[in-house]
Amino acid sequence: MKLTKKSHACVRLEKDGRTLVLDPGGFSEEDAALGADAILVTHEHPDHFDELRLRAAMEHNPAAGIWTLKAVAEKISAAFPGRVHTVGHGDTFTAAGFDVQVHGELHAVIHPDIPRITNVGYLVDGGKVFHPGDALTVPDHPVETLMLPVMAPWSKISEIIDYVRELNPERAYDIHDALLTDLARPIYDRQIGQLGGSDHLRLTPGESAEV
Repeated sequence: MKLTKKSHACVRLEKDGRTLVLDPGGFSEEDAALGADAILVTHEHPDHFDELRLRAAMEHNPAAGIWTLKAVAEKISAAFPGRVHTVGHGDTFTAAGFDVQVHGELHAVIHPDIPRITNVGYLVDGGKVFHPGDALTVPDHPVETLMLPVMAPWSKISEIIDYVRELNPERAYDIHDALLTDLARPIYDRQIGQLGGSDHLRLTPGESAEV
């Protein structure tokens, strides 16, 4: 499976000539979802869900579909009847030849005064890749490649390190990194790499790896 990092939280997975895109949000490239056979969206925040990017991908490929939670599906399903699928924790499905399990229910706490929204994570091909969205969800299945939300308004680095320790993946690639400055990256790389217990890796936008 080929994994390509796009800006911020967006990831493209390619296998057997088909493409699965996760979270092509407003911080990602305008063409981040173009060419997708299937798109997964973890939650409604604009850095993960951008309607214009989804519409462009769906219009570009009339056979493409979207799998997402209710809050996002309600915003776009009318435009693409029968092509937007609502999923939740515990669901399993196949999209573009990828087997997907849904894990998690709520976004991480940003502040007690801010109501929590729904958020789901996607475990792809039996644990080959796990994208948790904006939550530190622990699936009930081993994870080979964790897409690690490395920096967010709702997290601190100790929580991220403990999350890597708890999941104990073979490798963790940074996502959710648009707000992380180049000055801070070496600090995160060193501390997560030394303390997390797993290979901690980073791809620049557009860079790919085999997983």
